[in-house]
Amino acid sequence: MIDRAQSISLLEKFVHSESLFKHSQMVANAMQAYAIVLNKSKAEVEEWWTAGLLHDIDWEKFPDEHPNKAVNEILPAKGYSQTILEAIKAHAPERTGKEPESEIECYLFACDELCGFMHAVALLRPTGFKGMKVKSVTKKLKTLKFAESVPRSDIMKGVQLIDKDLNTHISFLISVFE
Repeated sequence: MIDRAQSISLLEKFVHSESLFKHSQMVANAMQAYAIVLNKSKAEVEEWWTAGLLHDIDWEKFPDEHPNKAVNEILPAKGYSQTILEAIKAHAPERTGKEPESEIECYLFACDELCGFMHAVALLRPTGFKGMKVKSVTKKLKTLKFAESVPRSDIMKGVQLIDKDLNTHISFLISVFE
């Protein structure tokens, strides 16, 4: 399996935006945390982290081809597993036709948009994620002009896919990022 340093190095070749790089790291950490609480093997924890880290690798350079460029060219050429490729495909079903089905696919879908949204909430707070309350996030979710590019429907679909309620999912992610 490709190690973390190699995956980070690959991401750095394609992502130059600090915010996208930060988002990728946040999703990787969320995926790792969920894999651990779900008692995944060490190898699976690494796959979950890697899928989170690389899910948007082609977004900056190839936005019109995202995530197809990544899953058809960039990542297979480097030897990434089919599990990782399928998870990345499933995080953008409207672009790939692949709906999230497996556990890793569902969790990546559930973590992606919510991590981005919660990062936006954290930027408004002097303490960032430290001391953040679930209510702060849910209140902002109701404000449609706030982080309006984040589809609330995807956030709700994500919690359904992982069979959690929204507050539980938000609370878990806060604990990961505090």
